[in-house]
Amino acid sequence: MSIESKKTIFFKILESAPLILLFISVLNEFDFNYLNYKYFSFNFPFILIYYWSLKRSDSLGYGFIFIAGLFNDVVIGFPTGLSSLTYLIICGFAAYLRNITLHPNIINDWLFFLLTILVATSVNYFLLITIFKVDVNYYDLTGNIFFTFLFYYIFSFIFEFYYKKVFKRKKND
Repeated sequence: MSIESKKTIFFKILESAPLILLFISVLNEFDFNYLNYKYFSFNFPFILIYYWSLKRSDSLGYGFIFIAGLFNDVVIGFPTGLSSLTYLIICGFAAYLRNITLHPNIINDWLFFLLTILVATSVNYFLLITIFKVDVNYYDLTGNIFFTFLFYYIFSFIFEFYYKKVFKRKKND
């Protein structure tokens, strides 16, 4: 095996890292109960899907996002397809912003992310309440939206660094 083919395999794995991270995050469904932070939680798949759908839409793929949503439903016990619908709503908002934006700006992306997670979470919990008669803790939900919104700003810099190192390098080679 030549050095060149090893290099391409390594870069294929690096290019697939957002997709791998998405499936790890939906299968792992972690929380911070052991830290005794009652209202601290955030939705990492929302951040991941929004960022990569906005910056590089072909890195995740809508089919994989839909399947990740099905896995998430099984892990957390939601009705099948509900998380997939929520994830695809996030993809739709990101695609809309990507198409109307001439000059990307982190603050605009961040504020639009707030609107996106408000709409996606509203649709998600509206369906849970009206159709499936699930009780919802609104304090937990509000905390989750707030921390997801805050953490997007931090993760966007991490993802941007990764994007520049992996995907921009490939264009230059």
